[in-house]
Amino acid sequence: MRKLVIRGETHKIPPFPHHKDYVLRCNRFFAARNFFSFLFAAGWYQAFREIVNNARYGCAIPRDLLLDPTSACNLSCKGCWAADYRKKSELSFEKMDALLTEATHLGTIDILMSGGEPLIRKDDILRLCARHRKLSFGVFTNGTLIDEWFADEMARLGNLNMFISIEGFREQTDFRRGKGTYDKVMRAMDILRERNIGFAFSTCYHAKNYEEVSGDAFLDFMQEKGAWFGWLFNYLPIGSDADVSLCCSAEQRALVMQRVNAYFKKHDFTLIDLMNSGHKAYGCVGAGNGFAHINANGDVEPCAFCHYSDANIHDMSLLEALRSPFFKRFRAAKPFSRNLLRPCPMMDNPEDLIRVASKNGVRSTHLDCPETPAELAAKTRQLAADWEPLANELIKDVPENEKRNFSLLTKLVLSGSTKKE
Repeated sequence: MRKLVIRGETHKIPPFPHHKDYVLRCNRFFAARNFFSFLFAAGWYQAFREIVNNARYGCAIPRDLLLDPTSACNLSCKGCWAADYRKKSELSFEKMDALLTEATHLGTIDILMSGGEPLIRKDDILRLCARHRKLSFGVFTNGTLIDEWFADEMARLGNLNMFISIEGFREQTDFRRGKGTYDKVMRAMDILRERNIGFAFSTCYHAKNYEEVSGDAFLDFMQEKGAWFGWLFNYLPIGSDADVSLCCSAEQRALVMQRVNAYFKKHDFTLIDLMNSGHKAYGCVGAGNGFAHINANGDVEPCAFCHYSDANIHDMSLLEALRSPFFKRFRAAKPFSRNLLRPCPMMDNPEDLIRVASKNGVRSTHLDCPETPAELAAKTRQLAADWEPLANELIKDVPENEKRNFSLLTKLVLSGSTKKE
C-alpha cells in the first residue's frame, strides 16, 4: 500500500496523477537513502522513461516544468521580483495547452505554476487540468483568490494542488504581503483542509523572519492548519532594486538548514529547503535536470530564480529550448561546487553565473528591470564568500548515506550526456 504519515495519521495515497501522489514523491525524493532510491522516487516506470528519453534527446527532460500563466498579481510584496515584470505579460491558453501536450510527449509529469499570481487565470488552469489528465499540477499562490467553488473543482479534478505563500505568523506575513493577507491565507487553508486536499505551505525566509519560519511553533502550526508538506526558499536579491538587507547571513542560513532537517527527520514531515538541499538532489536541479521554468513572456530559464535565457517558446519548441546553448553550458558546468551545500550559481558560485550567462545570445529576462550576471554577482559575491567556509564545515556533519556524490554516471543518467559544451 502506498501511504504517507501526516500529523500522526496514515493516509493511503491515490495513484499518479493525483495531487497527493506528488507529496509522496517529494517525500521519497528528498528522503532518498541512495542513488537508486533517488532515481526511483517517481517509480520504476518513470525512472526508465527518463533515462531512455534523456539519452534519446541528448538532454535532460524536466520531470517538473514550471510555467507562469501571467505576470500580473493582486498583491505587491516587498522584495518580490514579479513587481518588476511587465504586468501585461501572459501565456495564452492555446500556448500553454500546446506546451503541456509536448511536455507530456517528452516525459514531463508535473506542471507547476507561479507568477505573478497564477490564480488570476484560475478558469484556464482548471481547463488545463481537465484536458491533461496524464499530468499532475501544483500552483504557487498567495492564497487570496481561493474560494469554496474553486476548492470544490480542485477536489473534483484530483490532479491539482496549491502551494500557499506565507511568511510566518500575522506580523511577518502582513509585513511583506500587505495588511489583511494573513487572515485570507488562513481562510484558504481552512477551505482546502475541509476538502482533504494535501496542500503545501511556501515561505521565503530572510533576515527578518528566518527564526520564526524555521521554528517548531510555526511548523507545528502549519501541520495543524492542514499542510501536508512545505517549501522554503532563501531570499535572493534579484532585480536592480532588490532589498539586499533582507538577505540571510551565513549563520542565519545555516540555522534554517539545521532546524528544517531536524524537523523533517523527527516528524517525517516533508520540508524542501531548496537552496540547502543540493546534497539531496545531486546539486542544482536547474536547466532541465528535473526542472525548467517558462515565464509569462515565454522565456525558458534554468529555474524560477535564474532570470537569464537564450530561448523563447514563441520562437521554438520546448525540446529546442532545452537544447539551447545556454542550457547546455549550464548543465555542463554542474556541479558548480564539489560541496553540494553550495549548489547555486547565483547565490553560492556567482563567478560561475557570469561564466555561463555572459555569452552572446543570453539576455536578462527581468523584463522592465534587466540585470546583468555581473550586477547580480556583485550583490551575492560576499554572501557566497561568507557561506563557503561554513558550508565546508556543515557538510562534514551530513551522514554519508545522505550525501549525493556527483559522478560521471549520475551526470549521464540525469542529463543524458557528459559532454562539455
